[in-house]
Amino acid sequence: MAANEGGERAAACLWAVADELERLGRAGYRVAAFHRAAATVRELTDAQLAARVAADTLIELPGLGPVTAGVVAEALAGGVPGYLVKLREQEVPLEPAARGLLERLRGDCHTHSDWSDGNASIEAMAAAGRALGREYQVLTDHSPRLTIAHGLSPQRLARQLGVVAAYNVEQGDGFRLLSGIEVDILTDGSLDQAPELLDRLDVVVASVHSHLRAPAEVLTPRMLAAIADPHTDILGHCTGRVVRRDSGRTTVKTRPESTFDAAAVFEACARHGVAVEINSRPDRLDPPEPLLRLAAETGCLFAIDSDAHYPVQLDWLTFGCQRAARCGITAERIVNTWPVATLLAWSRGS
Repeated sequence: MAANEGGERAAACLWAVADELERLGRAGYRVAAFHRAAATVRELTDAQLAARVAADTLIELPGLGPVTAGVVAEALAGGVPGYLVKLREQEVPLEPAARGLLERLRGDCHTHSDWSDGNASIEAMAAAGRALGREYQVLTDHSPRLTIAHGLSPQRLARQLGVVAAYNVEQGDGFRLLSGIEVDILTDGSLDQAPELLDRLDVVVASVHSHLRAPAEVLTPRMLAAIADPHTDILGHCTGRVVRRDSGRTTVKTRPESTFDAAAVFEACARHGVAVEINSRPDRLDPPEPLLRLAAETGCLFAIDSDAHYPVQLDWLTFGCQRAARCGITAERIVNTWPVATLLAWSRGS
């Protein structure tokens, strides 16, 4: 028996609690607290943890408080912590219109894997999507320029295309993993990947990740050039804002929305058939609702995307549905309510 088998079990329960908190959209600092506690208990032997439980001193460990210590104690006793059970029983409350949109969604057009900055394998992400009842899921790892996110070089993207194709052949169960990319919009408005590779992808999400504080007269033409590129299918998280610190797995700070001529950008999206992403991440919720309403009034298509970086985040589509419903966006205008054949006919024709 490993010397820290109990610590690993307790850490797994703490991570599971953190995952459930993220699924429910709870504050990032609460999620981070469980991550810190998990890191602490993994470093201790079972004997050290048992001594702490016997002396009721778990709370004295760095990063542990009353709730996290309780989870650890119950995990060490061999049970499923009650706090974890309680969280798993909770659902995100949705108004009827939002629930209706969620039930119409067939897929997710923006997800990541550990090939870039995700925390799970391609296979694990796909399995989670299938378990949620999705018909398809688009793998959109980052492009080369985003080195901090381990963006895919042309060679790695070509290899990933082979992995996706092999996965679909092996599964053959009706679920479809679609090839894609979240490609950086470079400062001149071009897309950060070889055009011949973009030609081979099912869905291309184009996003601005750099120079977000540039003035509108610089950022607007950059975005317009990317929208006009025939490879672009979806404009990702268009303002780039971060509304709260992330979960603790990353250290992204809050970031204000970028400024650009939204009317011109959304008019270009409508004209070119490019969908505006409704990014469902609780730390983004991008675009803000005034811009979302403007895009709706302009006649844009939309994609409600999770931008998931590990499996539990795939459930975040609920938050995008809430915002879409509040802004009066109907299912027919949301591209991932479409059957996969219709989605691909649209993306390949854009």
